[in-house]
Amino acid sequence: MSIKLGTTAQSETMVDIGNTAISIGSGSLPVFSTPSLVALMENAATKCINDCFDETQTTVGIALNIEHTRASAAGEKIIAKATLVTINGRELLFNVEAYDSKGIVGHGLHKRFVINIENFMRKLK
Repeated sequence: MSIKLGTTAQSETMVDIGNTAISIGSGSLPVFSTPSLVALMENAATKCINDCFDETQTTVGIALNIEHTRASAAGEKIIAKATLVTINGRELLFNVEAYDSKGIVGHGLHKRFVINIENFMRKLK
């Protein structure tokens, strides 16, 4: 593995009807949903390290502690940024944050674990 501390990546999406709280079922308003924010933050974290593995390895998310601090309306672009801040063996910790045109909408920490794909999938059977 050639994973480097401080590596960053980002993911972005537009708020539309498909990722609102009312559509996802996580609330009753047409605003960017927390589950969609979580997915965007996880996607940014995976982008940080996806190129660091061969075809036998990947990572899985094992913990996420975020605050969704402000609502974003339809039409807003949301950008999530992840930064790798700790490597502890196979455990990777990322600082994650997300913004829209008005500023920060969420922040927190996300933990991922490096796995062997074949072994992981075998355990599911």
